[in-house]
Amino acid sequence: MRTARRWAFIGAVGVVVAMAAMAAPAAAGAATHTPSSVTSGFAAKIREHPVGSVAKSARVDFSLVLRLRDAAGAQALLREVSTPGSRSYRHYLTTAQWEARFSPTASAVGQARAWLRSQGFAVGAVSEDRITVSASGTAAQVERAFGTGLKYYRVHGRTVRLTTGTASVPASLSRSVVGPMGLDQTVSMPAIAGAAGAAVRTGASAAEGVKFPPPPPAFITSPPCGSSYNQKIATVTPPFGSGYPGKVPYQVCGYKPNQFRSAYNVDSDTGKGTTVAIIDAYGSATIAQDATRYFKLNDPSNPFSRAAFSQALAAPFTNQALCGASSWLNEQAIDVESVHGMAKDAHVLYVGAKSCLNTSLFKADQFVIDNRLADAVTNSWGDPAGDVLDSPSYRTAFDDLFQLAGSTGMTVLFSSGDWGDNLWITGISAPTYPADSPFATGVGGTSLQIGANGKRIGDLGWATGRSFKCTANVVNALPGCTSSNVNTWLPVSYDAGSGGFTSYSYTQPYYQAPVVPSPLALRNEAIYGPVPLRVSPDISLDADPSTGFLIGLTEAFPSGRVAYGETRYGGTSLASPLLAGVIADVDGASLAGGRADVGFINPAIYRLATAPGAIYDVLPGGKQAQIRVDHASTYLGTGAKGFITSFRELTYEGPITYCDATGNCVTRNNTLTTAKGYDSMTGLGSPGPAFITDMSGP
Repeated sequence: MRTARRWAFIGAVGVVVAMAAMAAPAAAGAATHTPSSVTSGFAAKIREHPVGSVAKSARVDFSLVLRLRDAAGAQALLREVSTPGSRSYRHYLTTAQWEARFSPTASAVGQARAWLRSQGFAVGAVSEDRITVSASGTAAQVERAFGTGLKYYRVHGRTVRLTTGTASVPASLSRSVVGPMGLDQTVSMPAIAGAAGAAVRTGASAAEGVKFPPPPPAFITSPPCGSSYNQKIATVTPPFGSGYPGKVPYQVCGYKPNQFRSAYNVDSDTGKGTTVAIIDAYGSATIAQDATRYFKLNDPSNPFSRAAFSQALAAPFTNQALCGASSWLNEQAIDVESVHGMAKDAHVLYVGAKSCLNTSLFKADQFVIDNRLADAVTNSWGDPAGDVLDSPSYRTAFDDLFQLAGSTGMTVLFSSGDWGDNLWITGISAPTYPADSPFATGVGGTSLQIGANGKRIGDLGWATGRSFKCTANVVNALPGCTSSNVNTWLPVSYDAGSGGFTSYSYTQPYYQAPVVPSPLALRNEAIYGPVPLRVSPDISLDADPSTGFLIGLTEAFPSGRVAYGETRYGGTSLASPLLAGVIADVDGASLAGGRADVGFINPAIYRLATAPGAIYDVLPGGKQAQIRVDHASTYLGTGAKGFITSFRELTYEGPITYCDATGNCVTRNNTLTTAKGYDSMTGLGSPGPAFITDMSGP
């Protein structure tokens, strides 16, 4: 393990050390083939709402992404070391060995730095993998050097800087340089589901030398709810109809760690000897004490001290208002507590990026991977529809970084998103990136049903249709609820669900070819012809917030009191760290058997698609539903009184509507469904009872 540099490490009760920013990585090996017509069409759509020019004197920080010296060789090596049955299976390189074979040459780096200086840029650090060179300059210098304008646009409710055209580099650099990364500001979103409608406050408070975001607003769960699935049953009044039963379970109050360990058959596995890195934005001043209290109250046989918890923070934090910084503290609590809950003896390393901008989060992943600081890395965030909206340079940098990770024995996981095929929030049906990179594992979501005995009694694809009940306390406050329709169910709308879709940017990876049905791989045939493409997600775990995870964290309550509280959250933000804990258990079992880590897991898990007991196939479940009760203030604001009830259709395949900023709307049915075998909503399915044994074996 090489020395980790430029980040501040903080233990559970440590002292923060100053740090400098890191740079970024390089070029994708998977065939990126998006036709210019598709790219330009999506680019135009995302730039429909300009809000102003970027001042010529404005400072722009970016990285120049360099090409690998042997991209095809890097891909071939990753395939060899990660494919069961290969002579090189799990025979990994060290980071230094990989860099010596595949990283850009010193002369390529020197040429890139010289060109940047010739354009008047201040040249910063070269990343340890030599994939990126950081630089900064004025907007005027950027526009002149890369041949594109810069403007501000309103995208998904946020104002961000984007290029007005395609950024290019001189022909003399094109053999060694992909292009710039960071000219376009893309805001990554934590894939959290649970506290819909809760406001996000921003600001800063001093703690241990770092200005952390303030505690997030408390999401207060409401009874009635069950301690397990089907533990409390509701009589649906008035009847919902449409073939749904008259009695359905209430929401779960929040599963506890021992329930997840039992349901996923990891009771006897602990992840001993492994490290799981969690990549998020920002950080919490109270995470260690909150997690310690949480496990003492909810999992006392598994104290948090077993995690040997540590943090690396890219302070000072930036762009807190743009990012809704406090919401990332919920994410940190979900990730830290679910990883430790699933892998009792794994070391948990939390890495907090400077902001939620994709380039900042990239540097956090790069820091962990370049320094081989973990065996598994979980990322509960992504850029909705980033498969087409993210720049080729950005995707190249991440894809090459993932190949470095896999070739050195690291597992990299990404949440596939909570927005289905992303049409709901972007107006574009396209997968979330980086979850759909063929060199990372995209983790989707299910509605996990854990019985009173702690065992899985069912698992459905997570996609929820929600119908609110019009009651007297929400008349004229809840849209559509009037005095004339009290005690009726309002029309159903899409709430949230597992992310996924067919890529526009990647051809089908070899490991999906025998498993993914042709109708999914050829979904974009009208554009590409009969060319199979990458489909995400790969595998899924619990994500439905109504079957979610009970977490503990310091929150700001409506009274103004800041205190520790416990609440329930879900989303693929939960699914990814749950799987990271399972992978730590797999690695722990591998190490105990004298074998290496599992590394890049996709080739292995697709081979397990038909292995008895390895994968739990998530099938259509028919007409199943839940009743959920929330404080009305959760959805309608602090002035709302009483409670609000919703009927929640599980594995919803009905209409989804997107409306842009001008009120133009489009509606069509959910494109993601469940089916026998690989499906578009849950991928292969969920880990089965034999998953750890099969994955950790030779």
